[in-house]
Order: sequence, then structure tokens, then C-alpha cells
Amino acid sequence: MLKIDFLLLLMPFFILTGCGNSENERSKPKIVDDSYKNNRWYTESQYKMGKVVFSENCVRCHGTKGQGLVENWKKPNPDGSFPPPPLNGTAHTWHHPMEILVQTINNGGAPYGGNMPAFREILSEEEKLAVVAYIQNLWDQETYDRWVNMNAKF
Repeated sequence: MLKIDFLLLLMPFFILTGCGNSENERSKPKIVDDSYKNNRWYTESQYKMGKVVFSENCVRCHGTKGQGLVENWKKPNPDGSFPPPPLNGTAHTWHHPMEILVQTINNGGAPYGGNMPAFREILSEEEKLAVVAYIQNLWDQETYDRWVNMNAKF
């Protein structure tokens, strides 16, 4: 009986210490806040336009919050192409300067082994910058600051 009482006392400890500390929990995608973030290079108007353009052109491949649709986006598909990467700051997008981000929108994913279509003739320059604004708005402040320190030319 003493053993059972002891185990019942310890059960909340095991449950609480197990929550949020497992390897699976750490590997889950972070929750992305897509509400407008002040003090970045883009305006709220650009962010709002980007959100609309993203939802009309990017969501079906990159997910509703830029989280991507496959867990291992670095592994080629059976046809050898790569799946669309997450754009929410958890993949490599933040490593690229503005010129490369816009170039990728213009030329699509083929130069990088992906299937993203080229948007050069589909989106205006204003819409392309707005999409970048929306994508960067998905990034947490630390990721955005790293991008600014590495790449921004503003």
C-alpha cells in the first residue's frame, strides 16, 4: 500500500516534467504569430498586401503560416525535385538577401531544384516586395534581426 501511495504522489511530477521536454516536443514547428510587427523595413500596408498575395499564390505549397507542408523539406521527392521549404524562419529563407528573395519569386524554384513557378510576369514588383514583407513578418524578432545584420541594405 505504501508503494502505491508513493507512486500516486510522484505521478503529477512525472506527468509535469514529461510535458514539453521530450525530443518530439522540441522538434515540433513553432507557433507563428502573423500579426503585423512594427519597426521593420516594411509598412503595415505592404504586410496586408503581402498576406493577400501569399494566400492567393503561396499557401498551397508553403502552408497557411509559411510552415511548409512536409517535415523533411531537404529530402528530394521521388522525381528528384525538392519540396517547398518553410518560409516562417525555420528554414533557410532568412539567410538570403532581398535580391535573392525577389529573384526566387521572379524565377521560381527550378534553379534550386524545386518546382515553384516563376512569378516574374504574374506579380507586380510591389506585390513581390509585399510577399517578402509578409514572409518576414512570420519570422520571430531574433530571426529578423539576424537577417538584418547579415543581409539588409537599408
